[in-house]
Amino acid sequence: MAETRRVLASLSNSLLNQVNLMAPVECNSAADCVIETMKVIVSERKRLEIIEKLKEGYEEMSQINLDFAEMGLEQDIVDLVCYEASLKRRGML
Repeated sequence: MAETRRVLASLSNSLLNQVNLMAPVECNSAADCVIETMKVIVSERKRLEIIEKLKEGYEEMSQINLDFAEMGLEQDIVDLVCYEASLKRRGML
């Protein structure tokens, strides 16, 4: 089992009242509600970090794709110029 440590937290009366109202429905006690809430917060932060990393990765990949597309277009233009030159030499253009 994971090692646990006791944490003291101060909550405003209104927040504590909300937790106490929620506790019987969602949790066994107010402390369990706080624990579950902390787990949700940690999980949500991790999820947001992953989303941000994915966003950065997609932005980097989009630039790489653009670079490849431009390289291909440059080569297409070179090929077209060479093709037109060969047609001119043959008198076909």
